[in-house]
Amino acid sequence: MIDRLNHPDYDRWAAQIKRSGGCRQPIHLRGKVEHYDQATGHLLHRYTTRTEPDGILRVPCKTRRATRCPACAETYRADTYQLVRTGLVGGKGVPETVSAHPCLFVTLTAPSFGAVHVRREKSGKVLPCHARRNAETCPHGQVMSCTRRHSAEDACLGEPLCPDCYDYEGSVLFNAISPELWRRFTEALRRRFAKLSGLTLKALREQAVISFAKVAEYQRRGIVHFHAVIRLDGPDGPTSPPPAWATAEALADAVQHAAAVVTADVKPLSRTFRWGEQLDVRRITMDGELTEQAVAAYIAKYATKAAECVGTLDRRIQPLDDLAALSIRDHARRLIAACMRLGSLDALADLRLIQWAHMLGFRGHFSTKSRRYSTTLGQLRAAREEHQRAEDITTGRLPLFDEDTVLVIAHWEYAGQGLSAGELLLAAAITGTQLPTAGSGAR
Repeated sequence: MIDRLNHPDYDRWAAQIKRSGGCRQPIHLRGKVEHYDQATGHLLHRYTTRTEPDGILRVPCKTRRATRCPACAETYRADTYQLVRTGLVGGKGVPETVSAHPCLFVTLTAPSFGAVHVRREKSGKVLPCHARRNAETCPHGQVMSCTRRHSAEDACLGEPLCPDCYDYEGSVLFNAISPELWRRFTEALRRRFAKLSGLTLKALREQAVISFAKVAEYQRRGIVHFHAVIRLDGPDGPTSPPPAWATAEALADAVQHAAAVVTADVKPLSRTFRWGEQLDVRRITMDGELTEQAVAAYIAKYATKAAECVGTLDRRIQPLDDLAALSIRDHARRLIAACMRLGSLDALADLRLIQWAHMLGFRGHFSTKSRRYSTTLGQLRAAREEHQRAEDITTGRLPLFDEDTVLVIAHWEYAGQGLSAGELLLAAAITGTQLPTAGSGAR
């Protein structure tokens, strides 16, 4: 840290750190960018990392995982918030009239794979976990009851009352099949809504469109469930209002039916999976109990989280890793072991359970949306880059060129990632970010 502070290029290094937004594990790039006049071939401008500290340019890692880089994850969360909110109130290419379209907030849960420790509340009072009179004793000698009133931070939350009775295979298989279950749900939703309207699917598309944005959340027991915003539009998407007969009540009816009937099979094991019995369907209003701002914030919160809340790792686990030596909860260890065991079966190779063992079998995208719902993450990032470029031109960091007459030739190569322990402390002081936990550093 002292060496970096006393180095002649410290100011330039600090500028790179500020520009990366406090990224905890910035990508190191080595290379150059040259601007040529297309007509004359004359070199107009050249940037090279040779003059940068350590001969490299540090750029944000752009991860969505808050456990790896809180700064970049916050940018991802903010983008997700804007993506969801513009689909509810308009902006960024979406008309404000979309706020009048019927819209629901839907939560689809997973079924039970065994009793787990939970925190229950009623009227602000914490209830016993599983208080049962004459509770049965399982075949493994465990009384299936728990009278404790768990705190929100209790380490045993989500863990089975009897690990030997818990269906670990079913849990990881549900995670693996849940993206397919969601796809079938959206198809069944459209079919049901068309039937309720007395239309064919083709006729429905000519009058109304169902759009959505959803995010996956891990429960403490290690299973994903989905939060989704589902909206009714006219045939041209958010730019056209839905017909008068396309109401939120009819959409809610279709959601409840589709959630109840869709299934997905893992044929090699003769197992069929469906959504859990708990289904939450609520209407989103601009001035009611469930506002567009609350929904967007709630969904965006889970865009930066993964299976870490279950007590597993935020990196891939290799088949040769010693699971017993990993610093993880025993419940997560059993889930990972189930992924490894099932993933070794040729009949289940397409589920890629071994590659996604650290995600407890789930291999889908955490946040997805239908094409017409709103703007895209790519468009938000492009707008941010264009704003940064305009700022660089205004401040003189980048010359102003006519893009139609200038040829840009760039060459970049990867040169590493991360910061040293001393640099992490300096970066936290420069950007005002939280100090990293033990184990972070350069790679």
